[in-house]
Amino acid sequence: MENLDYKFVQELDEKYYLNTYGTRLPVSFEYGEGCTLYDSEGKSYLDFLGGIAVNTLGYNHPALNKAILSQVNKLLHCSNHFYIKSQAQLAGLLVENSCGDRVFFGNSGAEANEGAIKLARKYYYSKHQYRYEIITTLNSFHGRTMATLAATGQEKYQKPFEPMPTGFVHVPFNDIEAVVNAISYKTCAIMIEPIQGEGGIIEANPEYIKALRKICDEKGILLIFDEVQTGIGRTGKLFAYEHYGVEPDIFTLAKGLGGGIPIGAVVARESVAQAMEPGDHGTTFGGNPLACSAALAVLMEVTKASFLEKVNDTAGFFMGQLLKLKDKFPFVKDVRGKGLMLGMELDERVSGREVVLSLLEKGFVVNCAGHNTLRFVPPLIIQKEDIQKLIKALENELADITKSHS
Repeated sequence: MENLDYKFVQELDEKYYLNTYGTRLPVSFEYGEGCTLYDSEGKSYLDFLGGIAVNTLGYNHPALNKAILSQVNKLLHCSNHFYIKSQAQLAGLLVENSCGDRVFFGNSGAEANEGAIKLARKYYYSKHQYRYEIITTLNSFHGRTMATLAATGQEKYQKPFEPMPTGFVHVPFNDIEAVVNAISYKTCAIMIEPIQGEGGIIEANPEYIKALRKICDEKGILLIFDEVQTGIGRTGKLFAYEHYGVEPDIFTLAKGLGGGIPIGAVVARESVAQAMEPGDHGTTFGGNPLACSAALAVLMEVTKASFLEKVNDTAGFFMGQLLKLKDKFPFVKDVRGKGLMLGMELDERVSGREVVLSLLEKGFVVNCAGHNTLRFVPPLIIQKEDIQKLIKALENELADITKSHS
C-alpha cells in the first residue's frame, strides 16, 4: 500500500470517502521535513498552511518525534478512570503559563468549544440562575458539531442542518454596541475569536476586547476566547489574549497544541471550573497518554526563552514583505494579522482559489479563507529564506494576474 500513486489514491478516495471536501487539491503528501512536504512523486512543497495552523513544529521535529515514539513504546491509551502522568504534567504547564487554573482535554477544537459552552451554562445552573444564551459574532467559526455550528455566525454552514440548537445570538464583530443590545437576563457568556481565522484573518480591535471584559464584569457574564487557531504561539504570544491586557474566564485550545496529534483543551478560572462536578462531562479518548505526551513536547518547545522571539522576528519580516506586495498591486485590498497568522485579501476580480492552485503547482502550500483572503499559517519554525521564496512566487503570480487584467 505504501507505493500507491496519486491517481490511485484519488480513485480510492472518490469511491469510498464521504464527499464532504469536494474536489481536493491535486496532491497526496508522503512525508515532510522541517517546513517542506514531499508528494508521492517526490516533488517538494514549502508549507505555509501547516495543516491549517496545526503543525506548530513542522515535520519530523526531533523533540516531538522523540516524545511520540517514546510513548508509543509504552502506552497509547488508558481510561480517564486512572491518573495519567503526561495529562497531569500538560495541565500543569498550561496553567503555569496562562490565566487559567483548571484544564480539561478533549480531541478537537469543536470538542473544546462544546466543553466551554457546557461549562458556561453549568456555571449559572449551579447558581440557580436561568442563564444559557451565548453571544457570538458573525463570520465566526467555532466548529462543526451541532452546538458549535449553532455558535458559528455563518448561515451557509448552518442552513443544511436546521433547526439549530437554541441559545446562541449572533452580532457583528468589533461592534460593542451590538453586543450591549444583545445582552438579556438569559445571557451567560460572550464567545469570540481574538482573530477570526476562517472568517478571513479579521482581528478584534483592542478597544473592543477591553470593552467586552468591562461589560462582562459589570453584567456578571463569562468571557470565552476561542483560541483554537490563535493559541500556542501562533500570534507571537503563547495565547492571543496576551496582546490585549485582558484575561478571559474560559479559553479553548486545539490545532497547534498537539503539533499534529489530535487534542483540544478547555482552560478555565477556578471560580468557573468548580461548577463542573463528577459526571457532568467526560471523554473516552481526550487527554490520553499519546496526545498529552505530544502536546507536552510542543508546549515545552514553544515556551523556551528564545522561541517566540524568533517567531516575532520572522513574522515581522513576513508582514513587511506582504505589505510591499500590497503597495505594488492595487488588487491586493488588505494585509492583516498577528504573528504567523497572516492574511492577504484580494479584490473580488481575482480568484483566491486560482492563486492557491497556481502556487501549489509552483511548490507552495497556502489556502483561501473568508473574504477571498490568502491565509498564511506556516509552522512556527519557518525561516526567512523560505518566506522570501514564497514572496517571489507570489509576486510573479500577481504580476501575471496584472497582465491578464490589462
